[in-house]
Amino acid sequence: MPSVPPPGEPAPSDGALPASALQTFGSRPFAFYVHVPFCTTRCGYCDFNTYTSDELGPGAGRSSYADQVVAEVRLARRVLGHRDVPVSSVFVGGGTPTLLPPGDLGRILAAVADEFGLAPDAEVTTEANPDSVTSSSLAALREGGFTRVSFGMQSTAPHVLAVLERSHTPGRAVEAVAEARAVGFEHVNVDLIYATPGETGADFAATLEAATGSGADHVSAYALIVEDGTRLAARIRRGELPDVDDDIAADRYLQADEALSTAGLGWYEVSNWARPGGECRHNLAYWRGEDWWGAGPGAHAHVGGVRWWNVRHPAAYAARIAAGQSPAQAREVLSAEDRRVEDVLLRVRLREGLLLDALTATGRAVAARAVADGLAEQTSYAEGRLVLTLSGRLLADALVRDLVD
Repeated sequence: MPSVPPPGEPAPSDGALPASALQTFGSRPFAFYVHVPFCTTRCGYCDFNTYTSDELGPGAGRSSYADQVVAEVRLARRVLGHRDVPVSSVFVGGGTPTLLPPGDLGRILAAVADEFGLAPDAEVTTEANPDSVTSSSLAALREGGFTRVSFGMQSTAPHVLAVLERSHTPGRAVEAVAEARAVGFEHVNVDLIYATPGETGADFAATLEAATGSGADHVSAYALIVEDGTRLAARIRRGELPDVDDDIAADRYLQADEALSTAGLGWYEVSNWARPGGECRHNLAYWRGEDWWGAGPGAHAHVGGVRWWNVRHPAAYAARIAAGQSPAQAREVLSAEDRRVEDVLLRVRLREGLLLDALTATGRAVAARAVADGLAEQTSYAEGRLVLTLSGRLLADALVRDLVD
């Protein structure tokens, strides 16, 4: 979730969408994202829209939060009308969603099911810190309808976890995966961060071994990004820690791809690997430009070419909900060219590739050079698609800029 959203245009207080967006609603899969902004402490590298108890004002506590989100789910039903569009996936992120009781998360999911219905094979995910769950809380989440859980492992090296200011012990994530499997979660993800200052190749190798041996069927691995305004950025600026080295990050990515591929997890997005059937369908909805409603403070949403975002602070969000108003702060209506460019930017990161027809003549020339340089391959799919090679994945950010120029 972006730390600073674009200015946009004012969103109407009742949340109403343009007729053009509603006309296409239901023509593509529809998902729900629920943001839970609470954390016990803020990690030093994090600039997400999260808050500790000391930062929250009146009306913004955990005890009333589920009721507020349920109210926004009901608002979504009123705004979108009564067209029968079952929800294909629900993703609860944060923050630390599992700081809420399992019953509260279950009530939010039940509200989505009651108002919209869930597709028969709906994917329902919650993120969790490894030390924010127990076997019994995981069992309650599974019983409440959650089908997938994503744990923030980040690393198994104690000194790396210390730099990141993570609160769990090195082995706790592996224990949590085993507990989730034992209570019936078929799909379990672990998130990794690599190229943290002070991390060695051996440290990351041990982390990858733990991740692949844990029983998780999905691994996300991201290079550390030092965000302005974070404690980590301040430490690097003061010289207490070295900055992230791009060459080391590239080496770590190659290390991850080799270890994960050897373990039977194939890449399906530049930073994500899964066993067959373990892909995160909710995130695929984002990368494919589908529709979703984002509920909670700072949550972003997209329906039919209209994107909007909620007020960021939980107290402001609670006040809007209490007043019967939409919590949307601002929105933007995407042009056809905006949507084409975003489609290129996102789909080129996928293993399924980018339709060459989505490119301009200039973009197709760039694609041809990428194939010639070994950065991509043109598949034999009937439509013609561009798929990144391993070398291309290392240079994906630069390549996509050229493709949309």
